[in-house]
Parts: sequence; C-alpha cells; structure tokens
Amino acid sequence: MKELIELISDEVKAGFTRAGLDSSYGKVTVSNRPDLCEYQCNGALAAAKEYHKAPIVLAESVAEQLASSSMFSRAEALKPGFINLDLSPEFLSEYGNDMAGSDRFGLDLPKRPLTIILDYGGPNVAKPLHVGHLRSAVIGESIKRIARFAGHTVIGDVHLGDWGLQMGLIITELQERKPDLVYFDPDYSGDYPDEPPFTISELEEIYPCASGKSKEDESYHEKALLATKELQEGRRGYRALLSHIMNVSVSDLKKNYKKLNVSFDLWKGESDAAAYIPQMVSDMKEQGTAYESEGALVVDVKEDSDKKEIPPCMILKSDGAALYNTTDLATMIWRVKDYHPDRIAYVVDKRQELHFIQCFRAARKCNIVPDSCQLDFIGFGTMNGTDGKPYKTREGGVMRLSTLINEVDQKMYEKIISNGDLPEDEARKTADIVALSAIKYGDLSNQPSKDYIFDIDKFTSFEGNTGPYILYTIVRMKSIIRKYEQSGRKLSEKKILPPKTESERGLLLALAPFQDSIRAAYEENMPNRICQYIYELSNAFNHFYHETKILACEDLDRQTSYMSLLDLTLRVLLTGIDLLGFEAPERM
Repeated sequence: MKELIELISDEVKAGFTRAGLDSSYGKVTVSNRPDLCEYQCNGALAAAKEYHKAPIVLAESVAEQLASSSMFSRAEALKPGFINLDLSPEFLSEYGNDMAGSDRFGLDLPKRPLTIILDYGGPNVAKPLHVGHLRSAVIGESIKRIARFAGHTVIGDVHLGDWGLQMGLIITELQERKPDLVYFDPDYSGDYPDEPPFTISELEEIYPCASGKSKEDESYHEKALLATKELQEGRRGYRALLSHIMNVSVSDLKKNYKKLNVSFDLWKGESDAAAYIPQMVSDMKEQGTAYESEGALVVDVKEDSDKKEIPPCMILKSDGAALYNTTDLATMIWRVKDYHPDRIAYVVDKRQELHFIQCFRAARKCNIVPDSCQLDFIGFGTMNGTDGKPYKTREGGVMRLSTLINEVDQKMYEKIISNGDLPEDEARKTADIVALSAIKYGDLSNQPSKDYIFDIDKFTSFEGNTGPYILYTIVRMKSIIRKYEQSGRKLSEKKILPPKTESERGLLLALAPFQDSIRAAYEENMPNRICQYIYELSNAFNHFYHETKILACEDLDRQTSYMSLLDLTLRVLLTGIDLLGFEAPERM
C-alpha cells in the first residue's frame, strides 16, 4: 500500500503529463498553510523557465486536468503558480478503510529485508546502571523495534564492558581483601567453586573503592594494570573470577533492564571477542596495515579529506594490552562471521564519535568488515537536569537509574491516587506503567543527537506532548469501547464512512501519515518521528472526541463509522507506543 503523499503525487504527476508538462514537476507536499489547503504542489513555479510560460498559466492548466479526479474535492491554482489541493471525503474514507484492513496499516515489507546488528546498552559489569545508561537503552530499544516493524531482522547486543582496567581493579581489590581465595594461587589446577566469592552489593562497592585507590596509589594502579594484562592473557584464576563477575552482574542487569522494558538478543561482552584478537593482530601485521609506534601497535586512519586531525587507531598498548579499539574491531570479526550482517549500528554517546570514526576506518582498511556491510554511528546527546547540567542526585553524585525510576513512579502514583478512582494495587501498577511512558517518551520525543532537559514535572504531566497524555488518550478510547460493548453492540462490522465534520476529517488526515512516520523513523534512526506522529494523532482524536457525540449518535451507521475510526486510531496508537517501548493501562 503506497504512502498517501505518494498516491497524491502520482495523481498530480499524471495531471502534469495530461497538461503536456514533464511529470517530474508534480511532486506534492503537505501544506505549510493548513488554513488554506491540505496539500500543495509548487511544480509550476519550477517548470515556468523550461516552458517559457507564466507559472500561473501552467498551474491553471494542471488544475484543470485534476478537476475531474475523484481524489480531490478541490484542485485550485493560485498566483504566482501554486496548486492547492484538498482530498475528497470519499477518498479519505477509502484510504482509512484500507489502513484498517491491513495488519500493518498499509506498511509494505521491504523487497530485501536486512540483517542488522544493533549495539546498544553498553554497561560495564560490576557497576549499577546510572542515568547515563538511560538514553542508549531507551533509544536503542526503540530503534530495534522500529526496524523490526519495518520488516528487517534485528539482533540486539548489550555489549558489556568486561575486559578493561576495571576488571583488573576489581581483581586487585578482591585479592587485597581476600588473599587466600584459590583464584589467586597461580599453582592451583583444580576446579574453581561454583558459588561466587561476593554478592552484587559487594561487587558494586568494590569497584569504586578500587578506582579511588588506583588514583591515589601508583603501586596499586600498577598491580591493577598487571592483573588486567594477565586476565587478557588467560590466567585461569582471573578468568574464573571474570565468569563469576559476569554471572552476578548480568543477572542484576537483566532485572534492571526489564524495569525499562528493554531486552537484548545477545548478552555478549568485550571478553567474547578476546579469542579473535591474536589472529586479527597477526593479519594486520601481515597486511602491513598496522605498525609499531612508540612501542604500541597502531593503524593509520587519516584521510586527505579530513578537516581535523584523526589520530591513528591504537590496536595494542606498549605493554601488549588490548583497548576498546581492539575489542570493538575483534567484535566486528565475530559478528560478520556468525551473522553476515548488512548493517552494524552503534547507539552510543555522541562524544564517542572519534572512537568510532577510527574503528570504522580501521575495519575497512584491514578488511575486517566487507564493503557490503554498512557501519553506522548513532550518537545521542546528554540528559541534563533543569539547571542545564548533566543529571545528578541532590548531593551532586551520579544518580542510579533505579533511583530515577522510583522517583518518577512515586510522582505518578501520587497523581493517580489523588483522583481516587483506582484501588491501591491497581494504582501502583498503573503508576509504574505511566511512569515508564513519562521517562521513555520524555527522552524519545527529542531528536537523539540533541541534549535535553529531564524535567519530572513536565514529563509526568497529563497535558501537552508527554507520555501520560498519549496514554490518557488511549485510556479514553478504551473506555468508550467498553461502554459501546456494554450497550450490547460489537466492533464486528468496521467501515469508515466519508467524513462529514471538520474534526472527523482532521482525524483521518492525522492517521494517514503512519507509513511515512515509520519510514522516516527507520531511515533516520529517529524515534522522535513516531512521537511527533502519535502526539498529533492524539490531538486530532481529542478534538474529534470533544466535537462529536460518539455514543449518543442516533444515526447507527454513522455511529458504527465513528467507532470504526476510533478503533483504527486506537490500534495505531497502541502500535506507536509499542515501537517506543511502553504500554498502556486499562484505566488511569
């Protein structure tokens, strides 16, 4: 099913052809003056030079050709050469019925579905999730859902940080506290214990303690560097500890991501790429793409077109230890080997752009990723507090993500309970659902690359461009359907009649760009396109609701049409919020 704007353009292009003009001038856009018309074509202005005629003359000749089209109720030429278009009620209802009869509201599957690996999340093990992890998880989850809905195969990988200095720090601190653990005996050759020698709470306390010591004590720092190197080289006891750290951390991370309604297909870490590093380094040396510089192994990635300095991509440090560059490149090797992706995309802080420029160029230069595989950096901006600075606790520290979620939950619970309509248990569950919409929509309604202000009061409001407003609109629709069915009628016969009122027409026009919003969100990696669409759709429905006596309508055919239109709007909105990663309650 074609997008509405495409159908309109096809009709107008045919009008240009019948008027003896090139059809390429028939491109149509949504009117930027909705008070004057719904759609417009400015092609006559551009065609005037080629045909040596006044634009208004060309516009009038095209409008005359379109006058008999069943698609338009008005096709009017206005000086200096605009063609203003309004759709006919019959065509609008036909398009709405076509959307309603399609499982995907008319969105066609791609001719060639892609296999996409989406790298998002990226938390470090042994550390709790904090607010800095929110955007990667929320944006990545939505991009994954949108790409899947668009018809592609998407493999989401959390890509855990489990291979750098932080692991050496944890091992070093654990050895200082519990030196008699068997993991630190280099001569031990037996099986290691199944139970970890720490809890998640202990583990989360160990890392910041070790990090602080490392900054103040050079000898401690050197021990941590050595532990990191020995871990990477395969020391048995350290690898066993890494396994414990991973098991304890991942179990906790899964619980926290579940609260965000975020999931991953793969729970791989940097360590999973370790086995590929030796051969990768050997190949780079053999190809001559990597060379030693001040003891380190590097790959030159600068290009003549660069407007700023792009440093070499370091593969190994002077002590032979791996870096993020190393594991990211080695990770590409197993991803290409195991999944043969058409695209690998990374949802990360935009401040990491230089790192990914280096890695992408090195991957191409060293033949790690084939030319057929697209590499994308999807950089996101900073989440700031109302003071414009990175979001922190009242004490100035980095806030845990669970703390933020609890704060929004509580705020939403207080709002819902103040209405007095829901029992305690239902109010709590509803608050959790609506709070998640506030957090996710508050983030996703912004362009990913932009910084934004996280304002709890604004995001939890039931008015304006917020998640709770969208859910309130959905709950209103569900309530109308319940009352309709309680009256003994069912939504079995679904047929939308040609609209008679401005608000009815406005709702159909708001529904129509569904395919366009999905396509734009997918192609541009911008979930905010979905937010914009469902916000405008919610506004259109609420206007329709206030202007129309839906349940009190005495014309049963018209009432059936109203309910069919409502049902379509509800299904589209539910699809929209699912693509954003949250759901709607039954009542609020």
